[in-house]
Amino acid sequence: MSLNLLALIGATLTIATPLVWASIGEVIIERTGILNLGIEGTMYVGAFVGFVTAHRTGSPWLGLLAAIIAGALAGVAMGLFSVTLGLNQHVSGLGITLFLIATCDFTFRLLYTGERPGLENKFSVLFSSTPVLNQHWLTYAGFLLIAPVAWWTMRSSGMGYRMHAVGENFDAAEVAGISVNRTRYAALAVGGALMAIGGAFLTLAMLGTFTLDIISGRGWVCIALVIFARWRIWQAVGGALLFAVVNALQLQLAISPLFSAIPRELMLALPYLAVIVALIVWGRSVRYPATYLKAYRRA
Repeated sequence: MSLNLLALIGATLTIATPLVWASIGEVIIERTGILNLGIEGTMYVGAFVGFVTAHRTGSPWLGLLAAIIAGALAGVAMGLFSVTLGLNQHVSGLGITLFLIATCDFTFRLLYTGERPGLENKFSVLFSSTPVLNQHWLTYAGFLLIAPVAWWTMRSSGMGYRMHAVGENFDAAEVAGISVNRTRYAALAVGGALMAIGGAFLTLAMLGTFTLDIISGRGWVCIALVIFARWRIWQAVGGALLFAVVNALQLQLAISPLFSAIPRELMLALPYLAVIVALIVWGRSVRYPATYLKAYRRA
């Protein structure tokens, strides 16, 4: 058996791209103390709205813009339930995910009954002559732009300090003149937009079409990656690459005669098993943000 190393690296970067965008968005949100289980639905609506807009207008750029707006609105909706109304964050997030997925599936069936729609214009790859560099611009933007900017923002900017303050102590944040609710809403809107870009990458760049269950649990994987990363940007990127490289590896192993006797279902489960093992090894004694899952009520 021989592995195509360059193809493996290229596939790893492609598979990791939506996870990188969504994981960074989730880190931003969770640093303010909110667990956003709406991530799966937000990625889904980003994929759907981006595709429909690009399909109707012929412009993937308009599709990406529509996806960003939809993701930000999904984040604001999460804020309405968990921040303004102070409802349970688990229930709020799961409700948003179920609602968004059901709405997208219903609308897709109405618009494209009996069709297999595809995009005539989608984002093309760059440097197509080189396997490793044969990536979409969203891949380069995620790894080389968004991740460093998010890391610097969380670590060194005023906004990052405000997010950390809100995530650790409501009263201290208010004494320092920081609006807890405004900071949380901002994190939810920005994080939701990044999650939606991760979903839109699948339809506007990678696949060029929309299918039911297109996200396939990637949002839940991102939740695990954020815990694995202990709410740090670069560790989340590393976790996304770990999941992606195992996923890309199992795709190559699946076509090898040496592994033909292994059930296909077990091969497909390998990336998820890798994440579980990583959580068991590195996820022990994780210190959550002090205001995690807590609703703020101003005295």
